[in-house]
Amino acid sequence: MIKPWEKISSSPVGDFRIFSIRSDKKISPRTQRQHDFFVLDSVNWVNVLAITPEGQCVMVEQFRHGSDTVELEIPGGMMDSADTSPESAGLRELREETGYEGQGARVIGRVYPNPAIQSNTCFTVLVENCRCAHTVEFDQGEDIMTRLVPVGDLPGLAAAGKIRHSLVLVALYHFELRQRGL
Repeated sequence: MIKPWEKISSSPVGDFRIFSIRSDKKISPRTQRQHDFFVLDSVNWVNVLAITPEGQCVMVEQFRHGSDTVELEIPGGMMDSADTSPESAGLRELREETGYEGQGARVIGRVYPNPAIQSNTCFTVLVENCRCAHTVEFDQGEDIMTRLVPVGDLPGLAAAGKIRHSLVLVALYHFELRQRGL
C-alpha cells in the first residue's frame, strides 16, 4: 500500500508573480531516507466550456509563450482572490476574454495539472446558452481572437492535433463524458 511521505521541512525558493517555488524535505515511508522535492505553488485555474444555443463552442486563439505557438483553446485562466468559486471565475474569464456570458455555470471536472511538481487544481466549468453581450477586457499581456466551433467538430480537431493544450483536451474529455451520461 502506498503511504504519504512525511514532510519534515519546507522553505521558499523563489516568487515569480504567477507561481512560487518551494523546497520540501520529506521522508520516504519505504526507505526512511530524506529527499528534497521542488514544488510549484500557483493559485487554482479554471477552463470554460461555453456552449451557445446553436451548439457552438466559444473558443479562443492566442499566442502561447511557453511553446511559441498560436493555440486553439477554450477561455480560462487563474482564479482571482475576488472569485468566490470556480464557477464565478469561469464566468469572469469567459466575459473578459470573449465578451460572452451564459447560464447554469457548473464544474464538470477537476484535475491536478501536474501533481508531480504542482500543487494547484484546474477546474472545468460548463456554461450553456452563451451569447456575446460585452466588449472584451484583455489583460496587458493578452492578444486573443474568439472563434465559434461546432461542438461536433471538437473531437476531430483534437484528433487532428489542432487542439494541443493538455488542459483543454482534458476539459473536452470531461465534456464528452458528460454528454455520454457518465
